[in-house]
Amino acid sequence: MNKVKLILVFVLMSSSALFSQDYKTAIGVRGGFPTAITGKHFINKTDALEGLLSGYRGGFEITGLYEKHANAFDVPYLNWYYGAGGHIGAFDNNIARPGYFYNDRGRGFTVGLDGILGLEYTLTDIPFAIGVDMKPTFDFAPEPRLWFGGGVSFRLYF
Repeated sequence: MNKVKLILVFVLMSSSALFSQDYKTAIGVRGGFPTAITGKHFINKTDALEGLLSGYRGGFEITGLYEKHANAFDVPYLNWYYGAGGHIGAFDNNIARPGYFYNDRGRGFTVGLDGILGLEYTLTDIPFAIGVDMKPTFDFAPEPRLWFGGGVSFRLYF
């Protein structure tokens, strides 16, 4: 994780041009919990819809988020954002994994609510955005449980 932080700082500090233009749509990957394929689409200058498709617990999960964006720390092209949404998925945990919460629980589904709080930096030299976030999740099913996750996203915008 420290290497990811160093790379992020290096990229943010080393660009020759001031960063970013507003983008409309971006797709990419998110590392962390959950690791996912991510897509973000701005519906206006400050509001975006983000979708995550992740595969874990021997299955998949689809998450949809509504986000509000604003400039952070008066730094051009650095935005903070927050939002909320929900998720639904299916899992198959018939394979026991030592120490894993869902060990040997069989098949089932998950549904719940999600929040997100993060920072995103958009580059102009290349059509690329880098984000870091915290994403708490509350599962209603298969049993009530609160999860705390976070990740780093790398998105190509167009």
